[in-house]
Amino acid sequence: MAYENDKKMDSVYSKRIRAGKRRTYFFDVRTTKGNDYYLTITESRKRFNDDGYDRHKIFLYKEDFNKFLKALNEAVDHVKTELMPDFDFDAFNHEYDEEGGGEPTHHEAPAAHEATPEPPAAPPAEDAPGDNGANESVDKW
Repeated sequence: MAYENDKKMDSVYSKRIRAGKRRTYFFDVRTTKGNDYYLTITESRKRFNDDGYDRHKIFLYKEDFNKFLKALNEAVDHVKTELMPDFDFDAFNHEYDEEGGGEPTHHEAPAAHEATPEPPAAPPAEDAPGDNGANESVDKW
């Protein structure tokens, strides 16, 4: 349950999306006094020089859901297809842990900056039969 402007607000559904170390998005479905529903979308950003957060909120009402989704999809598609067609948007499909540690959970391929293990190299052709390189030291790094 959340409080907003000193009024108790009932949230019937909530989804949190961690977007980096300082930014989180919240999608909350709330009820009105007349038992209707609306959506709040909140961006919460940790302040640089303070322990607090800056929050920006959008209230989205059911009669605007379809128009909002259509416009959002069109804008995102325009960026993906017209403005940045060669950009790999899937490289950002990682999720951060729920405790807020900032480290992505790894159910996806490693990011470009992460080391990918190399497959084992074939033994050199000049090895003597039966030797298998047993006298060579192995660099594990």
